[in-house]
Amino acid sequence: MKVTGKIRTRCDTCRKNNLNGFAPCQCKTRRKYVAEFRIDGKKFRETVGYSKRNAERRLAEIFSQVHDGTFFKDKKTETGFNEFAEKWLNDYAKPRVKERTYVTYRGYIRNHLTPYFEQAEITSITQEVIEGCLSKLNEKLNPNTVNKILKMLKTMFKYARRWKYREDNPAWDIDCFLEKHREMDYLNPEEIRLLLEHSREPERTIFLTAILTGMRKGEVLALQWGDIDWNSDTIYVRRSLRWRIRRDIGAEDKRWWFDSPKTRNSVRAIIMSPRLKEALEKHRFIQTVEFAQKEKGKKPFNADELVFTNGAGAPVDPDNMIKRSFQPALEAAGLRRIRFHDLRHTFASLLIDQGENIKFIQSQLGHASIQTTIDRYGHLMPLKNYMGVGKRLDEKIFVEQSQEIQEDSKI
Repeated sequence: MKVTGKIRTRCDTCRKNNLNGFAPCQCKTRRKYVAEFRIDGKKFRETVGYSKRNAERRLAEIFSQVHDGTFFKDKKTETGFNEFAEKWLNDYAKPRVKERTYVTYRGYIRNHLTPYFEQAEITSITQEVIEGCLSKLNEKLNPNTVNKILKMLKTMFKYARRWKYREDNPAWDIDCFLEKHREMDYLNPEEIRLLLEHSREPERTIFLTAILTGMRKGEVLALQWGDIDWNSDTIYVRRSLRWRIRRDIGAEDKRWWFDSPKTRNSVRAIIMSPRLKEALEKHRFIQTVEFAQKEKGKKPFNADELVFTNGAGAPVDPDNMIKRSFQPALEAAGLRRIRFHDLRHTFASLLIDQGENIKFIQSQLGHASIQTTIDRYGHLMPLKNYMGVGKRLDEKIFVEQSQEIQEDSKI
């Protein structure tokens, strides 16, 4: 193995403030010495303390252990699950996955895995131990969530093996739990009218947009006026609205940001119906009048040109919209409680019911594969389209045969 290294100093004050702790600074706190080294191109760091001599001695020990083949063995013995999990989050997940996915991974580790593996070392975790953990989680969580945690564990131990923390992947051969089948729910035309009748503006237009475009919640709330082509009656999906939840001293601070849509195929063009176009034009006029009255020389409202905003011109909080508008509207209309995402299923069911081509439906929903569209919505295709299939098969085979016999007899 090829090993190189050097001694560096680090400021913990800068590090706590999310600054580069290795850069020069004016902090009055003492800087710690860190042994930084690379083994076959992989970077490692060990914080030694405030003694440069001890740091140099530790770096020399590392060089010796690497050449003797004992470095990784000692490293495995000393590394706990929590320590490795934090390293995996910072070195693998954070730079490679979307922030929303990273927050989900962090929640799985802190809320479900850390309490179970808190005292365990990374090398002591076996397949049996992992299966015991997952079985307990399956008692209190949805099997779909447990399977997502299992998938994350497989990736974690794959990198534990790649980074030489252990020689195998104990989670690789574990089977998924049987997931509960959830019936797809959607509204029929009469229920759609009831929902809209019992909704107030601007939420009524939000619901109508979701129903007539099949856009996801984040895509609807991130829609900008520049995404609407009024001449070709087309709505372009280019981004999604996300909310970041940051816990700081027990307080929860929500901040929004624009993210790319769920997948590459989610960037798409959707046909805008005449009724939706009329509703959006009316909504735009009302919004323009309201914001003109509120600005009056102050900073401009709705700087991002969002189609849907709250009273302050900021993006609509999805949680507040569902709790304060969507669920009350369903209750007032006497409808069952459904998810906002079921409005997307409603759009798909409407297209299928009127006999639209399945490839067109795929493009409107933004599915990466037509197989996804068929698997998810194939059961909604009306049976009336297949009436008379058997009769047409008989005519194809036997009627043509009888015609051939008649022709032969004439000859």
